[in-house]
Amino acid sequence: MGDKPTIAISHLGCEKNRIDTEHMLGMLTEAGYGVDTNEELADYVIVNTCSFIEAARQESVRTLVELAEANKKIVITGCMAQHFQEQLLEELPEAVAVVGTGDYHKIVNVIERVEQGERVRQVSIEPTYIADETTPRYRTTTEGVAYLRVAEGCDYRCAFCIIPHLRGNQRSRTIESIVAEAEQLVSQGVKEIILISQITTNYGLDIYGKPKLAELLRALGKVDIPWIRMHYAYPTGLTPDVIAAIQETPNVLPYLDLPLQHSHSDILCAMNRPWQGRVNDGIIDRIKTALPTAVLRTTFIVGFPGETNEHFEHLLEFVERHEFDHVGVFTFSSEEGTPAYKLANQLPQEVMDDRRYQLMELQQPISQKKNQQEVGKIVDVLIEQENPESGELIGRSGRFSPEVDGLVYVKGQAKLGTIVPIAIHHADTYDLYGQVVNN
Repeated sequence: MGDKPTIAISHLGCEKNRIDTEHMLGMLTEAGYGVDTNEELADYVIVNTCSFIEAARQESVRTLVELAEANKKIVITGCMAQHFQEQLLEELPEAVAVVGTGDYHKIVNVIERVEQGERVRQVSIEPTYIADETTPRYRTTTEGVAYLRVAEGCDYRCAFCIIPHLRGNQRSRTIESIVAEAEQLVSQGVKEIILISQITTNYGLDIYGKPKLAELLRALGKVDIPWIRMHYAYPTGLTPDVIAAIQETPNVLPYLDLPLQHSHSDILCAMNRPWQGRVNDGIIDRIKTALPTAVLRTTFIVGFPGETNEHFEHLLEFVERHEFDHVGVFTFSSEEGTPAYKLANQLPQEVMDDRRYQLMELQQPISQKKNQQEVGKIVDVLIEQENPESGELIGRSGRFSPEVDGLVYVKGQAKLGTIVPIAIHHADTYDLYGQVVNN
């Protein structure tokens, strides 16, 4: 046996996928494989794909085709591998393996088998695996921040969403396991931990018989880390107990990411989210009363089949009334294998694009106003990048989550991966600008 082959990973998709990438990197490194960021030099390229909506699949396919044209040996992992295993093997002779979403922990064995000349198909029909704090991991985010998965999979069946079909039912980790990983991350210098799963407010339901997010937050409050942020908190799961835990745990940022998807009960029922339609306004008012400093981010889908002008007007009024800090807007993507695919009254793309534009335009002055309120304040900012040319620093305050929200552009000196006080002197729609406060 000569040297082990070198492997590069091309990562696509969400931060849940990123954690899978980081575990694969960790396992390959531990097994003695050379991991190279340069795809051209590597013997194998693992493409960790996304299959959430059409646009994501197109990006995944483009990446695969480019690598195939460069005669790379390709290992396809992630959601698209789970979704289209047969087709991918048929259409891409360069693909030496497909690995499902519940099988990425077998990556070392897959590569060994491929090296023996086998074409590997390693896809569990029902994904059940979830990594824990003992699984090797090689982080790919900036040094100050790490994602921590509290659960995998989802028990809900929203009509537009293929994810449960690709990632399986919810499976949570124990509080002890999550706290242990948080401690490891702290020892590596992490300042911000972002808790993720498909639906974080349902954390623990499967193993404890009831949601345990409040208990988890309180347990993480004992970990010596400045910032803990939650993603994907369904508003119905923000019970008084969870809100109290956010209030009482100083390192839990009052940042709530509420994937609302729509405001009108007809559309929410059609989306198979009937539990949400009755509660939207009341819940948001309750959150704002209980957490007056809360930063609220949300996402909406416009153009769901059957969405009328009235339904859309309802959504516009809702967004105007509640003044969210950050809003993401997606046009409906009709996904084969989801109930919404067969629904009547699918809207033309140009109507959907126009609605998306209108909603974003309505939100911009609201985001601008929210950012403007930071001007004149001294705000803690996690410094993440330095522009080598200008020396200007870039970071995020607690109001901003990585990749989806804005940035803080900073003048002055500070060490990467540290949290420093910044005097904010200017704001625009998405970003803030400030100066390091020197004692």
